[in-house]
Parts: sequence; C-alpha cells; structure tokens
Amino acid sequence: MALAYTSYGQLLPNFGGQRAGLSALSFLKNDLNPVSFGMAGASVASEGSLFSSENNPAGLVKIKNSGIALSNIAIGAGINQSYIGGALKLKGGGVVGLNVNSFNSGAMEVRTEFKPNGTGQLFYANNTAIGGNYAQQLSDRFSIGVGVKYVYEGIATYTNHTVTADIGFLYTTDFKDLTFAVAVKNFGGNSQMKGADLETDYNRTDVSLEKYTTPALFKMGFSLTAYETEGKKISVAAELNHPSDNAENIRLGGELNLKELLFVRLGYKLSVKGQNYPTAGLGVKTRIGHHPLYIDYGINPTNRMGVQHIFGINLPFNNDKR
Repeated sequence: MALAYTSYGQLLPNFGGQRAGLSALSFLKNDLNPVSFGMAGASVASEGSLFSSENNPAGLVKIKNSGIALSNIAIGAGINQSYIGGALKLKGGGVVGLNVNSFNSGAMEVRTEFKPNGTGQLFYANNTAIGGNYAQQLSDRFSIGVGVKYVYEGIATYTNHTVTADIGFLYTTDFKDLTFAVAVKNFGGNSQMKGADLETDYNRTDVSLEKYTTPALFKMGFSLTAYETEGKKISVAAELNHPSDNAENIRLGGELNLKELLFVRLGYKLSVKGQNYPTAGLGVKTRIGHHPLYIDYGINPTNRMGVQHIFGINLPFNNDKR
C-alpha cells in the first residue's frame, strides 16, 4: 500500500501546491458547464455548446444555432453560483456571446470578539462577472475565441473591481473528430478590496489590504470519438491544467451518447486535493415547441465540501430535426 502511494506521488507530483491561496476571486475557477462538470472539467477541447465561454471561448464556433443557457451549482454550506449566457451566430462564421456569472453566499452573521455568537446583524458575499466573447472560424480546422470580463467582488462594506481576459484555440482533425485545444482563462492584473472601514486604524493612520492576482489558468487537452455506431457514440477527453494559484492537475472524462437523446458522463481529477471520487453526469434531450432543449445534471463528491450538484439547461433556437 505504501509502495503504491509512493509510486502515485512520483507519477504525478504535487509541484505548485505551495501557490495555493495566492489569488483572489476564486469563484472564477468554478465550472458552471454541467456537461463539463460531469466529466471532471475535461472540456477545453470538447464539442462546442452554449456553455463554451466557461471552458474555451473558441468552442463557440461549433454551436449549430444561436441560443441561451442557464445553470446553477450548489457548492456547499448554503453557497450557490449561477450562470446565464447567450450566443448569436453571425454571417461569416463568427459567434458573439454574452454571459453573467453570479456567486452568492447567503446571509451570514456578524461576529466580533465580544459577541462570538453574533451581533444580530447580517452580511453577504456577492461576486459577479459580466463577460463578452467573440469566436471566429479561421479555417476549416482552426478557430479562435477571445473574451473579456468585468468582475465585481463585495463582502459586507468592502468592494473590489477588476477586468480579466480569456483566449482559446481549437484545431480539429479528420481522424475520429480528434480535437486539440489550448486556452488561457482569467488573465488579469492585481486588485484589492477597499472599504470605508479600512481608511484609518486606531492610531489614525491609513490602512489598506494587500493586492492579489486573478486566478489565471492555462489549460490544454484533446477530445475524440472513441467508438461510434448507429445510435451510440462514446467520446473521451483529457485536459492538463496549470493554475497560477495551485498545483498542476489532470482531468479525464467520457460521455456515452445514446441516439442524441440520453447522455451519460463520468470523469476523474488527478492531483486535486480533496477530490478522491469520480464525477458523474446525466443529460436528456427534449423540446419546447420546435426548439430542442437539453437538460443536464452533474455531481461531484468531495472530501471536505460534501457532494456538489449542478443543474443546467441549454436551449438552441432552431427547429428540432430529430
């Protein structure tokens, strides 16, 4: 057992773990794509969808129709994070997307050293990112996507504002839909919390909080169709993540597609602390009138935050040709 543990550590060492906690605005790292969530986040090279701005903006060029997407993730301890986004296909192969990512802690009690059980007052943590994306097909096989987000952070009387940028690339081959991808997410400068309570201390001198970086993430990976027959398709994907505020990690995922009506997903995260269990997901396709509607659910059992759940819907605006 000890030998097996040592071998695993040598195979995938935890280099970079000392960077944990060095960035602010960590809500930007949460995966709000329910398909990706069920596949452990292995989605940088996956088939494009209306959630692609969350994983790789270049994937937006792969959507077949304009539409909207919504999701909500229950992170734990009463904390929820929601996403709403839309994408519009343009003539010439371009796609424009808009999205809002909102994190809310719910009400929390104000506690002091003199009243550790609470003062009777409440405060909230609210984080919001409003983004825009543009993706363009540059050739039959190569596409690029860029995005910009305005990010707001508010905790009680303190606020923080900053801007981040995303860029992604996709290259698709003619062998089993093999796709390679590279993306950089949440690239931005330093920012700091500000508030009236920080202006002076008891000695009447100016006080300020330190500046912190955004949680930038470089990721690369591939996806392919491993098996396909009439009415059945198995896709697999792998992704290497290099975050600016933690250790490198690997994500592995797969999806079983049954007649474009039922989707079953599994995934696993390697070298992610607190993540010893696989992720899973389930999706179904139905319709609203003549428009297809995809309903997806994902589950992520963690060691310390309990079981996280995500629910999402994906509504392309088009007649369903099924």
